[in-house]
Amino acid sequence: MKIDDPAQHLQAFSERLAPAVTGSKTMTFFHYLAACLLLAAWSSAMAIDEPPYTVVRTHDTFEVRQYEPYRVAETVVNAAAEDAGNQGFRLLAGYIFGRNKGERKIAMTAPVAQTPIKIAMTAPVAQSASAGGYVIQFAMPREWTLETLPEPLDLQVTLREIPARTVAVIRYSGTWSQHRYEKHLKTLQNALEQTGLHWRGEAMWARYDPPWMPWFLRRNEIWLELD
Repeated sequence: MKIDDPAQHLQAFSERLAPAVTGSKTMTFFHYLAACLLLAAWSSAMAIDEPPYTVVRTHDTFEVRQYEPYRVAETVVNAAAEDAGNQGFRLLAGYIFGRNKGERKIAMTAPVAQTPIKIAMTAPVAQSASAGGYVIQFAMPREWTLETLPEPLDLQVTLREIPARTVAVIRYSGTWSQHRYEKHLKTLQNALEQTGLHWRGEAMWARYDPPWMPWFLRRNEIWLELD
């Protein structure tokens, strides 16, 4: 079967790689690492789109960005932080891969964003007054508008525009563990306090790379919206 879309090449290759890694006794760590590095190089070469911004200030620990308005597809997941991203990713990936009216394909962009929220007791998914959830977002390519984006077939997926805003961003590599997230969030908050900058709302965790990207090459960010 001929595959013309580079994203389909990556998906097909990763599907072939998975059973080889888990089922073959001859697959060494170095073979696996080489395959991941190949996928990482290919992913980087695809130049995935991301929301446009201007850097207005830099600091040793963080930078301040001014983002233009952009559109997102998002879903709310009531799960632990480690599971919410995976569950939300599957729902949103279904939307951009054609689970929408017209079965239209939408290019993958970065980052995949995750923000904690509080869910009221009256919500069907809430288990207690303190139950938490997460909003998972895919940024839409900039050529799409709310008027031209296809309507999701899954009622759990919604579309909206994020207004222009100013955010403080800390960037780090490594795994997607909750421990690393909390460590870097605290570093960002401390740095903002020391520089006299004030933020509002919950932090947003932004991931720019696919799961097969080696941990030491991943681009992870935490955003805090500034007053």
